Amino acid sequence: MRAVDDDDASVGNLHGQSSCFMPLLQNDEEYIAPRIVQIAGAYPGADVETYLSLTSEPSADRGQWAYDFSDPSGPHTGTVALPGMSTVHETEDPVALIADHQSMGVLLPEAIKDPVDLVVLCDRARRNFSERKFLVLRLEGSDVVTIRAFENKGDVPGGAEILGHVTLVQIPWLPSMQKKKSGFMEEDTLFN
Repeated sequence: MRAVDDDDASVGNLHGQSSCFMPLLQNDEEYIAPRIVQIAGAYPGADVETYLSLTSEPSADRGQWAYDFSDPSGPHTGTVALPGMSTVHETEDPVALIADHQSMGVLLPEAIKDPVDLVVLCDRARRNFSERKFLVLRLEGSDVVTIRAFENKGDVPGGAEILGHVTLVQIPWLPSMQKKKSGFMEEDTLFN
């Protein structure tokens, strides 16, 4: 089941449609997310008041990631730690969006009924058309972003502005997902 905004339903392709696929990174049950930690200053010279005033968030559960919204009452422009990998490193002007899997067309196991948050990494420096790559768009007359892929440039709606490309979509590991195989039949049959 794919929940798609009616206004966007006729625009481009979702993940898996017309052989267009987003670059997905599926966490496993052993994944340990990088941790976001505030900086209290430079040593020597860091003052005690600042050191003691900073807050920290607990580590994310294995298979998950953590968000940090510095000002919970302000706009939802927090931070999220992404893994150290070439795709993340090579994203020139990164920004992340949080999207539910249904709105992106990402299929998860049937046991998962509720929407699952995905981290969508976008590169704002890539503002050119690429066929069958997921583009971040501003559709004419709209103030919200739309993410879709197109087989050719002529399929992009007239007046749409390309705001970037999707470079990675991170999926959390959830208990209803299949565990990673150990490579030892005895372990795999014992614990599954």
